[in-house]
Amino acid sequence: MPPSSEPRRSDCPISFALEIFGDRWTLIVLRDLMLKSRQRYRELLEGDEGIATNVLAERLKRLEHRKLVTKKRDPTDARQFIYLPTELAVSLVPMLVEMTVWGLRTSDNGIGAEYLEKFETDRDRLITELQAKIRKDAGLQ
Repeated sequence: MPPSSEPRRSDCPISFALEIFGDRWTLIVLRDLMLKSRQRYRELLEGDEGIATNVLAERLKRLEHRKLVTKKRDPTDARQFIYLPTELAVSLVPMLVEMTVWGLRTSDNGIGAEYLEKFETDRDRLITELQAKIRKDAGLQ
């Protein structure tokens, strides 16, 4: 992934977003960090999708480079690191919520009725509550 100082493929904002999020794993890693409160490498590896260790390491480096994730020493085990979403990552929550709702509405597995109800009742409150939880978990407050 080119650093933000390198030229972009085009000036299209969708193209720029795809340069960051347009692969199979980046949004899954962000989902696990923010919506599933996973912070440790091992926890991120345990996701249902089965990300490979080398892919996870590379995505975390990309996210850190793009200022979406910070890497810190684990306060409970200084030999390890934790990964925390930044305020820039928190700003992605509305998009993640919309993608989740779209996925739930178009899926035929029938899960997520409670989430859809929360979304349809008060979308803004759902987003605000998720952002507050993420900020708290990441120590951004």
